[in-house]
Amino acid sequence: MKKNELKDKPTEKLKAELNGIKIIAGALIGVLTLLFVVNLYGLIWKDNNGAFICGLVVAFSLCAILPLQFGNIKKIKTELKLRENLGRKF
Repeated sequence: MKKNELKDKPTEKLKAELNGIKIIAGALIGVLTLLFVVNLYGLIWKDNNGAFICGLVVAFSLCAILPLQFGNIKKIKTELKLRENLGRKF
């Protein structure tokens, strides 16, 4: 997200985006946790290890999305705090 893009959006829209990103990040964490657990179970107890190794690779690859989401959350929170502080000064 660009800084200018955040400055142009109204506060209500930023709050809605923040809530949406938090929900998506939480759902992604839940699904990835389930994917890790199922694939680890399959690697330990089942015979077809190839499919479970592929599942773990997919899970690790999708984990790269989480830092991006947390970065967006941090940027939006910073912009909201900046707006709150500017509102109190004037």
